[in-house]
Amino acid sequence: MNAGSDRDRNPINFLDATFDVKVSGKDTEGRCVIFDTIRRKKVGPAFHLHTDCDEWFFVRDGEFKFQVGDKTLRLKPGDSLMVPRETPHAFVKTSEGDARLIVMHQPAVKMEEFFRVTSKQPDQSLEARKRIAEQYGMRFIGPPLTAD
Repeated sequence: MNAGSDRDRNPINFLDATFDVKVSGKDTEGRCVIFDTIRRKKVGPAFHLHTDCDEWFFVRDGEFKFQVGDKTLRLKPGDSLMVPRETPHAFVKTSEGDARLIVMHQPAVKMEEFFRVTSKQPDQSLEARKRIAEQYGMRFIGPPLTAD
């Protein structure tokens, strides 16, 4: 697959980020889904957990602040982080300019579908996303992080 392209030529735009699906759950019989994301603004998901999948992050460009449980971590290019299922976590871009983050969910479960469905909703409020997330094995349990 070419750099800067989505598997299906249908990138997902969500929370001021672009998600290119590099490996779909359709390709792996549901074993994993891998996204290459471009993060433009200093925003990220609310503090949440996944009930049925692990999540792995790899920073390609830029810097990010992560909260995993009660620990705060700062990740730079080349750093990675594995977050096991049922572990509360959130992240936010802290650097200037565009940043890139590779994200993998294992198993894929329904995360690709969650991003596609949620990105098309007219109401992008945290409450609206929270209601949808619960249908896809996610629980929002706190506010988003700030870049400070």
